[in-house]
Parts: sequence; C-alpha cells; structure tokens
Amino acid sequence: LNMPYINVSTSAKVEDKKKFLEEISILVSSLTNKSKRFVMAKLDDNSEMYFEDESPCCFLEIRSIGSLNPSVIVMPISNFLYEKIGIPIDKIYISFVDVSASMWAWNGRTFG
Repeated sequence: LNMPYINVSTSAKVEDKKKFLEEISILVSSLTNKSKRFVMAKLDDNSEMYFEDESPCCFLEIRSIGSLNPSVIVMPISNFLYEKIGIPIDKIYISFVDVSASMWAWNGRTFG
C-alpha cells in the first residue's frame, strides 16, 4: 500500500499550477512505484516564507503508507523543484512521513 500525499509550500510563484501538480504527482508515483491514481498533491505557492533570507524557498511534505526511501528520492524531488520553479536545493526542506495503514483512510475505510 502507498497512497502518497504531497504538500508543497513555497514562496515562489508557480505559473502553471495544474501542470506542476500533475508533474510532481507523476514523479512521486514513479519514485514510489505506485499508481498515479492514488497520489494526491497540494500546492501553496506565493506564500510568505522565510529561510535565512527573503530568497525563494520551499517546504515539501510527503506522507505515505510505506514505499518511502528518502535517501533515494530526495535528489530527484529536489532537482524537480529547482528545474520547475527555480528553488535552489539548499533552500528546500523535505519531510517524509511514513503513516501506518490503520491511520490512513480512503473511500470510507482505513487501509489497516
């Protein structure tokens, strides 16, 4: 089981939000070997954020039931954020949260 949820907060302005959300969903789907159908993504762009100074920064959280291998997927995600919205990788924090199946629900029931 997997069911990834991606929450992106950034001080940068994302021009094509729908395209960004679709592309990050596809990326995380491929990195976790799970169907894009079950990936949910949220974007808060143009947010008031501060990280050392006023330059663009990003906080990304990925929640999933297993299938997370942070040391393997951190660089592809960081590179994606740099390529798509220009955030330097030293201005990105990523939080990986492995949720137990009993604490994750969909379609009216929990997974465990």
